[in-house]
Amino acid sequence: MEFIGTPVGDSLVLAVKGRMDVTSSPKFEKECQTWLDKGQKRMVADLSGLEYISSAGLRSILVVGKRLKASGGGLSLCGLKGMVQEVVTVSGFATIFPIHDTVDKALGKS
Repeated sequence: MEFIGTPVGDSLVLAVKGRMDVTSSPKFEKECQTWLDKGQKRMVADLSGLEYISSAGLRSILVVGKRLKASGGGLSLCGLKGMVQEVVTVSGFATIFPIHDTVDKALGKS
């Protein structure tokens, strides 16, 4: 799994590529925690490059979302497609996190 973090205003856009499963999901949590430790409170997870997500990946997203909420911020998801979109929808995460089609929409730009 690869990450590219890009600060945009008061938010961080974290592009996630690859697979988020039991092996790689702790890396996602660690990456997000690094940004939290730097004071980042609002994150947009751009999942357009994510090919696969397991229940362990969903758990990691939930953990990060709770940490951000506890810090007074929040987590939005964008770029869901294919199997990833289906898993997120079926799991009910669409009722837990704001989900947007694009990064710009997640940032409130359009």
